[in-house]
Amino acid sequence: MAKESFDKEIQFLRMVALTSGAFSRQQYAERLGISVHTFDKTIRRLKEISGSMYPSAPQEQGKAFPDTLRFSYYDSADPALLFLFRAKSVKESESHRVALLLSAMNEQALTAMELLDVCCAGLPSDLPFPDEKTVRSDLKYLEEVGVIRRELGARPFRYRVRNELVRELSDEELVDLYDFVDVMANTQIPSVQGYLLRDGLRKHLLRNQTEKQAAEPFLYKYQYYTRILGEAHLFTLWNAIRQRRKIQFVYFSPKSEKSYASKNTNPLFERDNEGHAEKTLPLKVVYDHQYGRWYLLAHGRMGIRKYRMEGMTQIEEDEPVDENWFDAKTIELEEKIRYSWLIDTGGPVTVRVRFYNPDPSQAESNFVKERVLLQGQWGQIVSEDEHSFLYEITVNGTTEIKPWLRSFGSSCEVVEPVHLRREMIAEWKELLAYYESV
Repeated sequence: MAKESFDKEIQFLRMVALTSGAFSRQQYAERLGISVHTFDKTIRRLKEISGSMYPSAPQEQGKAFPDTLRFSYYDSADPALLFLFRAKSVKESESHRVALLLSAMNEQALTAMELLDVCCAGLPSDLPFPDEKTVRSDLKYLEEVGVIRRELGARPFRYRVRNELVRELSDEELVDLYDFVDVMANTQIPSVQGYLLRDGLRKHLLRNQTEKQAAEPFLYKYQYYTRILGEAHLFTLWNAIRQRRKIQFVYFSPKSEKSYASKNTNPLFERDNEGHAEKTLPLKVVYDHQYGRWYLLAHGRMGIRKYRMEGMTQIEEDEPVDENWFDAKTIELEEKIRYSWLIDTGGPVTVRVRFYNPDPSQAESNFVKERVLLQGQWGQIVSEDEHSFLYEITVNGTTEIKPWLRSFGSSCEVVEPVHLRREMIAEWKELLAYYESV
C-alpha cells in the first residue's frame, strides 16, 4: 500500500465527515487536487471495502458512499480511521500470508522454514509465493509488535503466537477486559490501538460463543473525525522524535483551497499543487481537546513552527541530528510555550476574569468554580466572596484562552487586559444583534 494513497483516502474521509456528502464529484476532486477519474476510482474502492466490512441489505446497496459512513446515534460506531486501517494497512498477499502464519503458530511453535512451507501450501494459486527472506521479515515485524514470541533454545529458532492473555482468562474475565478496553478506546487519546485490541477481543469472544457478548454494554457517538484521522501520522512522528530524526512532508495550511496533492506526471494537476514541501525537526505533539485537533511543534529554517497534522501528507523520516542540539531545541520550545494555553508562542499577558457563582437556590453545587479549578490550568483564584471570585492567569496571548472564557457565557466577565475585554464586548454585541426582533 502506498503512503500517498493512504493520505488521499484520509483527506477524502475527512471531507466526507465534515461536509456530510454535500460536495459534488467535481468539488471533491478539486479540493483533493486530483482528477474526477481518480476520484471515481477512489469511491469505487472504498465502496468495495465498505461492502465487505459492513454487509448491507440489497435495498441499501445503492446508497451514496457518504451514507455508508453515517451511523445511528445509539450505535457504537467505528471511527473512519479504523475503517482505513483494516482495509489498507496490508496488501492482499500480505493479509493472506500473515493470516496463515498466525494460524500455524497458534497451534504449535514452528521454525521459519516450516512456516515457509505452510505459506506455499496454503496461499491461493493466483497470489505470489513468498521466499525465506519475506517470511523472516514478517516474523521480525510480528515479534517487534508483540504478536508472537521466539521460544528459548538453539537454532533454528521457533516462534509461537503470544495468546497467553486470552487463554488464561475465563470468559467472565475476558468480558470484563473487553468492557474496559471499549471504554478506554472511546475516551482516551490516542485510540486506534485500543480499537484494534477491542476488536481482537470481540472476535475471540464470538469464536467462544460467549453469550454475554451479544449485547454491547456501552454506546458511543464519535465526535472528532479529525482527531482519529490524525492518528495515522501520530506514531510516525513519535518515532522520529524518539530517534531525533528530521522529517519531510508536503503541508497544506488550513487556509489552503486544497488538502492533498497526488504524485503524478500529468502537468495539468502538477501546476495546481498548493502544498509546501517542508523539512523540519519534530519536537512535540500537542492535542487540542476543545476542537479535536493534533498539532506538531517543530524546529526548521524559520525557527519554531506549528503545523496542523490534518494538513500533513507524504511524511517521511530524514537524517538524524545531534542529540545535544535536539535537547537544546527542546528546551527552547518548552520555554516558548511555558505560558501557552495550548501552543501559542506570543508574548505573555496577565488575564484577570471575574466568575459569578450560580444561584444557591437553583444549583446544588458551585459548578462554575469546580469547572474553573478543573480546567484553569496554572491560573489561581486570587479573591472571592459569596457572589463571585476573581481568577488570574498569565498566558501567551489571548487567542487560545478566549473560547474557554466565552463558553462560560454570562457567568464570566473579563476584567483585564482592556483589549480582551473590548473584544469580548464586541463579540457579545454581535451575537445580540442576531437575536433582535424581526
